[in-house]
Amino acid sequence: MSVDGYVLAGGGSTRFGRDKALVPFGKETLLVRLCSLVAGVTDAAAILGSSEKYGAVGVPCIADQWPGEGPLGGIVTALEATGATRSGRESSWNLIVGCDMPFLTADWLAYLIERATGSGAEVVVPKSDYGLEPLCACWRTSARAELQSVFDRGVRKITEAIKHLSVEILDETHWKRFDSADRLFWNMNTLADYDEAKQIVEKGRA
Repeated sequence: MSVDGYVLAGGGSTRFGRDKALVPFGKETLLVRLCSLVAGVTDAAAILGSSEKYGAVGVPCIADQWPGEGPLGGIVTALEATGATRSGRESSWNLIVGCDMPFLTADWLAYLIERATGSGAEVVVPKSDYGLEPLCACWRTSARAELQSVFDRGVRKITEAIKHLSVEILDETHWKRFDSADRLFWNMNTLADYDEAKQIVEKGRA
């Protein structure tokens, strides 16, 4: 079963102060790191964001149809893009991750995809101590119509939109073995978060 991969970029980064997708992280930018991870576990990877901003990464870019409206619009855009290229293959899945999760691992993403391709649900999403983690989830292509309908009715919160789909939740009994340091779903919202993430990486190399 084919699986497409998408990295959501191009958000406002208002608390961060600059485009966090393009900040250096190790020997590459955070966006390049996430794209490499996603490309390694899917059949095709793309960036949900402007080619003017991210074209230099060397990964296909798909412009969000509703820029400035939050990540739910980006998810709908991704599912529509997959549907347009997967004619008649409504069982295909899409791994969609945010661009600001520096501690995601290939092993975890591969497991997430394995669970999704064997699931009858429309979205397979992990649940951490902070709740659902919809920006590290697998979405069935055929869920696009319902998500579009919910979006058109004014819903912008992903966790609210998920209530309209059939869901399989992966709790810590699934992801804990991939995350002994409790960082798997950690994301960078501020420059302080970025500095902390870099320090964690440097300590790990020491």
